[in-house]
Amino acid sequence: MARLYSQKVIVDLDILNQRIEVHSENYRDSFKISIYPDFLKRHNSNTQHFSAIEHLLKMFQCKFSTHIRLYNSDLYRPAISMLLDRQVEFKRLSIRHNGSEDENLLFNEISSNFGLVEYLRISCFSDHSFKPVFTLWPQKIIIWSSAWFTLEYLLACTCITIRLWNSLLGNKDTDEILKNWKAGGFSNLEYLYIESQNIIHNEELILGMNLRELDGKVIRTDDGLKKATIKTYPESIEMSVTPFE
Repeated sequence: MARLYSQKVIVDLDILNQRIEVHSENYRDSFKISIYPDFLKRHNSNTQHFSAIEHLLKMFQCKFSTHIRLYNSDLYRPAISMLLDRQVEFKRLSIRHNGSEDENLLFNEISSNFGLVEYLRISCFSDHSFKPVFTLWPQKIIIWSSAWFTLEYLLACTCITIRLWNSLLGNKDTDEILKNWKAGGFSNLEYLYIESQNIIHNEELILGMNLRELDGKVIRTDDGLKKATIKTYPESIEMSVTPFE
């Protein structure tokens, strides 16, 4: 622990199982903290701080990593609210969402702070009537069940990396996405991957090409400053962006 004092560390916070692990940025040094079963109870009802987390924030430059199961929102809300109130950065934030009203409320509370998150992973959005609000975006996002993540969401997304699995986006949507990028949209984007049963051969063309013709193509922005390599696979498409040299 002494070797890491005042350094930047990654704090893996397992709220459900009441475990904490602290790692150096390169994961070469680490230590574990044993916590008591009543860890999740408020250390002080006035400050609403948890003693273990507070101690780590004083000793190190912390980025947190945690998995939130929103179906048990009463368990997670105090700790997550405390970290967000402190504007603590998250290295990785994984959210499992099953669609209850309480889960929806907590998700929207958290989403207003997504700008503090480096890597966001979302799974199990089973309530397709729920329309999440993204006022800020993380640096990188992966969504496993992304049928709810519409073209409107994607066009507004400012992430560096976007990975969408089980999407409903199709050839027409992909064509609009690539045309938007060529015109100067997605200014931060470095990597995009979309997996969807609606991205198929012999359907609507994408940039005037079918998927087989598009595979391996290098496209450029209209201003000539960026280029992107397109790869196509069965029911998926990938785009890797680099500055044009």
